[in-house]
Amino acid sequence: MPTQLSEHTEPYLEPINAIAAPTSNSEAQESDADSNNNKIDPNTIILAQALTDTAISWRIHNCKISKKTITQDMPLLFLYHYDSLDDSIKQAYPLTPVLLAQFNTPMTAAAAAKLIGIADDLLVSPWHVKVVGSLVIFSEALQLAVRLHWTNTGKSTQQIYTQSAEEAVTAAFKDWQFFGRIDVLYKNGKQTLVSIDEASDDDEQLLAIDTSADYQYLPATHALAVIAKLEADKAELPWFETAILERLE
Repeated sequence: MPTQLSEHTEPYLEPINAIAAPTSNSEAQESDADSNNNKIDPNTIILAQALTDTAISWRIHNCKISKKTITQDMPLLFLYHYDSLDDSIKQAYPLTPVLLAQFNTPMTAAAAAKLIGIADDLLVSPWHVKVVGSLVIFSEALQLAVRLHWTNTGKSTQQIYTQSAEEAVTAAFKDWQFFGRIDVLYKNGKQTLVSIDEASDDDEQLLAIDTSADYQYLPATHALAVIAKLEADKAELPWFETAILERLE
């Protein structure tokens, strides 16, 4: 079934036996993956694979913003102000020992212009953009809901030089990303749900997720594994971006 939107829109570990050891890291990882799959019942739901399965009828709801910063008033290191100048202005106002000493000093565009000795309008102040939000993706057939978090940047803010705040937000979300914690709500007692983190120790690679009436926090290493899978397949999962962009409007 095609994926539906709201109005707002691994693997197989052959047991290690007496055969010769793998000759490379990639072969070792493939062997580990095969081994994990051998431990999993075919009817089991693997979380990362399910979330990126375009054949599942997923719904997205409760897409919301928890933090939003869009301003030109925040200070920026002097070196960023100076680098934003036209080359002709840089030639007319070359770096001096006094300016070099201020390179890592945070300041406003007006303060930087005064320090350089130029008119305020010659130094454009960037937009500082940081938007953080969450959304819930839900499959009625699987009785599975997952809360994910998203943002435009992992830094304190993203600096963007545009004419308007709207243009800055559009530019910022050309490369948005999932991050942080993941919460899972699973009510399907007929199928086992697991998460796989192949980077963990052997005894921690496979995580069984119990059925519950409440959301459960996914351990950090497994959350990172799920996020990596979502990011790798994001181009084939356009409903996420659709829901986020609609919320930003």
